[in-house]
Amino acid sequence: MKILCVFGTRPEAIKFASVIQALSNDGYFSPIICTTSQHRHMLDQILEVFNIKPDIDLNIMQPDQDLFDVTIQSLKGLSKILKDVNPDCVLVQGDTTTAFATALSAYYSRVKVAHIEAGLRTQCKNSPYPEELNRRAIAVFADAHFAPTDWARDNLLRENIPRDRIWVTGNTTIDALYFVISRLNNDVLLMEKMKRRFSFLISDRKLILVTGHRRESFGAAFEEICNALKDIAVMRQDIQIVYPVHLNPNVRKSVEKILGSIISTEDKEGIDIKRLLSNLFLIEPLDYISFVYLLTKSFLVLTDSGGIQEEAPAIGKPVLIMRDVTERPEGIEAGVARLVGTSRKTIVSNILKLLEESGEYNQMAKPTTVYGDGKAAERIVTHLREFT
Repeated sequence: MKILCVFGTRPEAIKFASVIQALSNDGYFSPIICTTSQHRHMLDQILEVFNIKPDIDLNIMQPDQDLFDVTIQSLKGLSKILKDVNPDCVLVQGDTTTAFATALSAYYSRVKVAHIEAGLRTQCKNSPYPEELNRRAIAVFADAHFAPTDWARDNLLRENIPRDRIWVTGNTTIDALYFVISRLNNDVLLMEKMKRRFSFLISDRKLILVTGHRRESFGAAFEEICNALKDIAVMRQDIQIVYPVHLNPNVRKSVEKILGSIISTEDKEGIDIKRLLSNLFLIEPLDYISFVYLLTKSFLVLTDSGGIQEEAPAIGKPVLIMRDVTERPEGIEAGVARLVGTSRKTIVSNILKLLEESGEYNQMAKPTTVYGDGKAAERIVTHLREFT
């Protein structure tokens, strides 16, 4: 069976990696790997980590691209690819514009669509933007739905998706996380490289790891986030904050306005430290192995990302989510994640609570398998065989 796997961003590639490996190991399938390269540089890092070699690269990324550009270029490129490849099924992941355009292209070409990470919902069409509408649309196009949790499955059932087209598999991001942690633990040279790269960190200071890039927070909300980080850095000299800053210019504008210059790590094993605040490190986006290393060393995580809401709880790291709603409520229900929005005051107060109240922290610092057990790819490939 020819399975066309299409992705274009770093998160998609991370979550696709174990599935591609499982498909490749199963003689029933012939996976064909196509990337749109919606995010060029950040995507290439992941391809190298997981040794993924695309068969097709649409290379659509362009300077100052917007959602129109990504959608139009993906549709144009995929129209030809679907005709040339003529796959039995197209596999998409998540809720990116690449995933949406791919599902639409497959529908136009009358090719079956299977959706990994199906059923996530906030029921708020502009949060996250445009991901919420992307995943709702993909659900309409899809013929097979691989839901990561029971909650996601129930969302699909409420939308009248047939029960026999939904399979609960766990989330493949946990597969990827466990794989990289295993590499770090079993490769002495790799671990030493990570220690040298982050030698500026002080081992007895608690590490707060930050990510932030949501479109709906651009502007005033992002400035609130940056001011909250500045407040904490000034108030608590006994902690250290590391923020790998997203490449989006809208993010960087707010960060550099309030927090100072971003330190480049390009082609360097270590990081040159020149910064506005002595315990706040603004660095370029990290490769996935480096990010996982920092995640394992962190005391808590402050994020508006989707995948990190799943990864951090899997290894017992409390998560404060800088959003008003989340499509991943399982962590909140389990008590390992908390919505804090983008208010400067609320973010600061919640960080301080976890720093100062050990009982509060210990309740959140519990490893959980609510998002998966590391075997999602195996289940997806098994169910894909049933479906096709």
